[in-house]
Amino acid sequence: MAEQINNMPNEQGYFGEYGGSYIPPQLQVIMDEITESYNEIKNDPAFIEELKYLRKHYIGRPSPIFYAESLTKQVGGAKIYLKREDLNHTGAHKINHCVGEALLAKRMGKKKIIAETGAGQHGVALATAAALVGLECDIYMGIVDIEKEHPNVARMQVLGATVVPVTRGTQTLKDAVDAAFEAYLKDPVTQLYAIGSVVGPHPFPMMVRDFQEIVGIEAKEQFQEMTGAGPDALVACIGGGSNAIGLFTAFLEDDVDIYGVEPAGKSFKEGEHAATLTLGKPGVLHGFACYLLQDDEGQPLPVYSIASGLDYPGVGPQHSYLKDIERVQYKTANDSEAVEAFYTLSRVEGIIPALESAHAVAYAMKLAKELGPDKSILLNLSGRGDKDIDYILANYPPED
Repeated sequence: MAEQINNMPNEQGYFGEYGGSYIPPQLQVIMDEITESYNEIKNDPAFIEELKYLRKHYIGRPSPIFYAESLTKQVGGAKIYLKREDLNHTGAHKINHCVGEALLAKRMGKKKIIAETGAGQHGVALATAAALVGLECDIYMGIVDIEKEHPNVARMQVLGATVVPVTRGTQTLKDAVDAAFEAYLKDPVTQLYAIGSVVGPHPFPMMVRDFQEIVGIEAKEQFQEMTGAGPDALVACIGGGSNAIGLFTAFLEDDVDIYGVEPAGKSFKEGEHAATLTLGKPGVLHGFACYLLQDDEGQPLPVYSIASGLDYPGVGPQHSYLKDIERVQYKTANDSEAVEAFYTLSRVEGIIPALESAHAVAYAMKLAKELGPDKSILLNLSGRGDKDIDYILANYPPED
């Protein structure tokens, strides 16, 4: 099974029955060109060296692993370790694939890169990468998220990107993706749509995973060096699933329990959560097959999460496959649990997590209590919470 997992996707971009490319023929021609270009550069020594250089000297890799001793003592049970992706340049894991996508766009002769963003972390990272390589950049963002994540909107504008407000539908991430795809279809020749997660038509789930895999490669070596053994459990939050697949990929062959944490939101009522793998069923969204929160006609349902980066009705096709074969267990954390974890990690370790990452922290705190003190948990702290502070203080002020 492990060999099969690591050989995915196939040439058509499928992870089992998930993935693929469900797009118009004229756009498929462009996607084939992107696939061909990516397959060329990923084996190009010059590209590999340039990416290594930027990872070290620009992004700040390797990101460290930190033993959260105070959190461990407060929670009780298993030792909790944090892979500090929040310390990357721009404050999240998103910069890992954005630099790669921007370099690819430059190699392909594109003039502009466009993308959607929810929490703004992908938007900031792509705007940063565009500035670095000298490309124009448009970021589509729902009005709700623009108001909620103002600090990241300001950062994108300072970096020279155009933030395009999306006013349709729920005015959040799914609608931003719709708008960005429409803009891309108008000019797929001079633009590259730099998808922000392991979603979308082939080759993006594969390509973003490959750029994010460095997280797990580093973590595996660091954890062994730090503790003399491998972790007993991995934990990461799941929206589209890029930070999680980045950590998980290097460990899929290992004897380790793996947990992805989805947003349970306010409740499991329709429109009050985004627990796609927990409550969804197979469908097609944004050009690929995956688990999907959908109505009886197969149309995406409205979704919600306190974390703007997690409120997406679909999920990466590889995560969908990993659920089916039961290699990864997909759990949930609700809004109140995420807020409690946000404050707890901030107060006991001096680390303010992104609300997305706080979902993973919340589940790790529960899991630690279930496991004995001789066990260990490695959590991917995918982003920092600077962007969320104003929202949290306005809506969930500290009690003391």
